[in-house]
Amino acid sequence: MYDVNAIRADFPILAREVNGKPLSYLDNGASAQKPRAVIDAVTQAYEMEYANVHRGLHFLSNLATDKYEAVRGKVARFLGAPREEEIVFTSGTTEGINLVSYGWAAPRLEAGDEIVLSVMEHHANIVPWHFLRERQGVVLKWVEPEADGSLPAQKVIDAIGPRTKLVAVTHMSNVLGTVVDVAAIAKAAREKGVATLIDGSQAAVHMPVNVAEIGADFYAITGHKLYGPSGSGAIHIRPERMAEMRPFMGGGDMIREVSREAVSYTDPPMKFEAGTPGIVQTIGMGVALDYMMDLGMENIAAHEARIRDYAREKLFGLNWLTVQGDAPGKGAIFSFTLEGAGHAHDISTVLDKRGVAVRAGHHCAQPLMEHMGVTATCRASFGLYNTEEEVDRLVSALELCHELFA
Repeated sequence: MYDVNAIRADFPILAREVNGKPLSYLDNGASAQKPRAVIDAVTQAYEMEYANVHRGLHFLSNLATDKYEAVRGKVARFLGAPREEEIVFTSGTTEGINLVSYGWAAPRLEAGDEIVLSVMEHHANIVPWHFLRERQGVVLKWVEPEADGSLPAQKVIDAIGPRTKLVAVTHMSNVLGTVVDVAAIAKAAREKGVATLIDGSQAAVHMPVNVAEIGADFYAITGHKLYGPSGSGAIHIRPERMAEMRPFMGGGDMIREVSREAVSYTDPPMKFEAGTPGIVQTIGMGVALDYMMDLGMENIAAHEARIRDYAREKLFGLNWLTVQGDAPGKGAIFSFTLEGAGHAHDISTVLDKRGVAVRAGHHCAQPLMEHMGVTATCRASFGLYNTEEEVDRLVSALELCHELFA
């Protein structure tokens, strides 16, 4: 049984008040809160177990190395990857996508080659491709979502042309909650000899993900949205793509031998992990993944679907509130504007006074804002510990906004 009250008790911050009101944390799309197990693991690692990893050959280094490297297997299990050697540690999805841009795309894409993107992408899955547009003449080909915010797989597939080398799309929109059929896209792209990169930052938090079934070449996740520490993340890379990649960064841990005349690299995945890594952050991410897997991703998804349906009913019942997008099967993410409010920041400020934490702005998705005809929205994004009562608090705070701005 999914006991949300027991789960909430695992997150110390959820017991606090903000502005004299109980905290309703609805900014999970930006970054999630951390359970006690993660906080304790990070504290333990710094207090009693810290040392640099790999090659230390002393007790603390061996202990830190074992705990750090064990996370690779946890990520593989969490994502359904066949082998842990297919997992590269990163500081988050942004680094993972940049790794693909510099390490795989830059050496093989030429002027006139195309990258297919959706307009829903986070800037982390746009800017690295703009680098290639600016520096190498690569063409960015955009696919727009439907009026309800959905993105049909066939629409993306139809955008693939003879010069397309990569399709880079989100699995779940961080603004609209739209879930994209990335498995269908990856299958069609592979049949056309085109690589696929999936931004899994949101999807991996809210639903079961199996990269073996999806079949994409690259699938990136970030730890801080997965109830783990910031500065942690990973990317799954298919072995054949790993073999095609050059290192993104050079330094310690990714080399086999260095001389004055030459350098040779170690085998993947460490070939792509230069320098001292985020040791404690990665260990904390592993504990967060354990926490989620213990709860069960199916159970988390079912709980969030109940919250989504309840929030949808309440929010769409406010005729002075404009909710952006209503795609079937979307995640529990709602972006909205309010009639009479000058800016989304004004709404967010009023909600904060009632203890309701939401995000306001363009959500690192300016092309989508332009497509929707707005400059900014407020976004309420729910997670595994949120409740129907918190939806009611959000609605009550929005009603206050309406009274103030009407």
